[in-house]
Amino acid sequence: MAKIPANSVYATGRRKTSVAKVWLAPGSGNVVVNGRTMLDHFKREILLQIIQQPLAIIEGVGKYDIYAVCHGGGLSGQAGAIRLGITRCLVKTDEKLRSTMRKAGYITRDPREKERKKYGQPGARKKFQFSKR
Repeated sequence: MAKIPANSVYATGRRKTSVAKVWLAPGSGNVVVNGRTMLDHFKREILLQIIQQPLAIIEGVGKYDIYAVCHGGGLSGQAGAIRLGITRCLVKTDEKLRSTMRKAGYITRDPREKERKKYGQPGARKKFQFSKR
């Protein structure tokens, strides 16, 4: 993993079953996820945009270096977890950003998780066809 600067701010983000540890430091805009560049880790453009959303809202793209370690879930969940981690880091650095981030909906952790499969059923909600005779 890349060396994390001493003046960085740390926060944890979660989404679905993904957990992301995020360090944010003033810098040139480098984003490292699990030791790789953001482009290598997240192949889809929409996921890159999701990660950049909190920085874009405060016009901070290219002003911060981000180091993240993700595990669990898929790429979409990991991108959401990193976004929450970045938001929490930014709020730690400047408390005035809280209302801006709240209005954008980035402060609240998305509580939606996959519902478990129940026994005697083919899925979480689906039931086997009922036969009267």
